[in-house]
Amino acid sequence: MDSIINKLITKSQEAFIVAIELYNKPTIKYRVEGFSFFICNAWELMLKAYMIKKDGNNSIYYKDNPNRTITLENCISKIFTNNKDPLRINLEKIIELRNISTHFITEEYEQIYIPLFQACVINYTNKLLEFFDIDITEQLNSNFLTLAVKLSNIKEADIQARYPKEIANKLLKSLADINENIPQINNSNFAITIRHDFVLTKDKKHATTTFSIAKTAEQAAYIIKDSKDMQLTCPYNTKRCVEMINNWIRKDNINFINPNYTNEEKKHIFNTFHFNLFVKFYNLKENNKYCYQYTRNKQPNYTYSNQALDLIYSEIKKDPENIIQSLRKSIKK
Repeated sequence: MDSIINKLITKSQEAFIVAIELYNKPTIKYRVEGFSFFICNAWELMLKAYMIKKDGNNSIYYKDNPNRTITLENCISKIFTNNKDPLRINLEKIIELRNISTHFITEEYEQIYIPLFQACVINYTNKLLEFFDIDITEQLNSNFLTLAVKLSNIKEADIQARYPKEIANKLLKSLADINENIPQINNSNFAITIRHDFVLTKDKKHATTTFSIAKTAEQAAYIIKDSKDMQLTCPYNTKRCVEMINNWIRKDNINFINPNYTNEEKKHIFNTFHFNLFVKFYNLKENNKYCYQYTRNKQPNYTYSNQALDLIYSEIKKDPENIIQSLRKSIKK
């Protein structure tokens, strides 16, 4: 790898790791500002390295000012040319946050932007792997890619009471804007939403906490000391899982065989059908360690954890040429 590209990529990964570590430190009150600064720096360094790799050193400088490199916004528009791309919109929103962080920011911005932050983290890891064949989880365990988040809700009355009118209006406008965009864009490259669904179940393996019913309040009282956000534990939809496993197969040069294709170019593609074979064979949907189910528009939706991805990929590596055929035979039995 070219020495300039190598330096940029090394610094980019350092900035990314600092962003994650800073955000996940419980004692740091500078989490949102610090994360937005460092994650933007990580993206800028990576995108500039990619531009040099594709188009040479001059590509990152202004044509009328060869001593000055272009901004992150310029890099984004040159590489992600579709201005409707959810990944691009995600980055542009976080850049806006970084820019106002130099003036003033409140702790409520954390609850507003966490869905965008989580998506941005996953997007970075995917693009680093795609552009430079570098898997950041070799330096940072995949479990640490999940950001810690406050679970308290934002109440409009509290915001208006706590802050001057101008600041309160800006906060509420940001909240409304992002809440409006999430269902419209409806893409995990833009935001990984945080949901808290409470369901009564008699099956303890599906429960995150338990309670009892008794005649006296003293007997029935139960204190929940912590809560689990299952959609942060299981952040990946099926499409993202398939993309990540394909990236790992290509990176490790695994000779995975897709028995449905005879074309040499296509036969190595891991697809949704293969993913669902693993889900069915290992009963992943029935284990909340691997899968989270929620309902949207009366339809069940499933998202999966890092552990689920690790399980599937470890099984692929054991027998990449025959694993799909073996799964199909076992399921038919």
